Amino acid sequence: MAPSANLVTRPGSVRSYITVQKYGRDDVLTHLDAYHATVMSTNWADYLNLVYSVPFWEAELEKLTSVVQPYLHEKEVGAKFAEVQEMMDVFYECEDVRDHLNELAELATRASGFMGTGFQAEEKVENMDDHAKQCAEAYGKLLEKHPDFKPKIEQTVGHGLAILRQKHKFKFGSMHRYFY
Repeated sequence: MAPSANLVTRPGSVRSYITVQKYGRDDVLTHLDAYHATVMSTNWADYLNLVYSVPFWEAELEKLTSVVQPYLHEKEVGAKFAEVQEMMDVFYECEDVRDHLNELAELATRASGFMGTGFQAEEKVENMDDHAKQCAEAYGKLLEKHPDFKPKIEQTVGHGLAILRQKHKFKFGSMHRYFY
């Protein structure tokens, strides 16, 4: 196979192939909107979906961060990128609290033994009240700090608290919203 004329300029001298992809302002806004829509429309409480999706989201966000730089000074692009960054911050905070709630619920289930019979029961979490209280406080702080993301916070942390409340009774701000 003959060497490509693009890569070889003269015998013994190789020129590397470099390309620079440029995005226009409208392309950047389209990418930001698509990214925002993808992350916001995903169920943040679906652990398996997140395991599969988050690495791709992180790679795309890294790419978007470099692509958006020339347009950050513009009001519309800067505001949209700030919204995407806040969304991802809220997502990571919600994911952390929900993972902790899932672990607590799993430990509470295992403490009741095989199918709730007590057979092969594991140790109970001694300070479950403290954990539940801290998670409820984190839930309240998230709602207060990020009111624009209330539906996603409810979907992840609020629902996680309701599931934990099935295993261990405690009080939190919107506990009656979930009817258990």
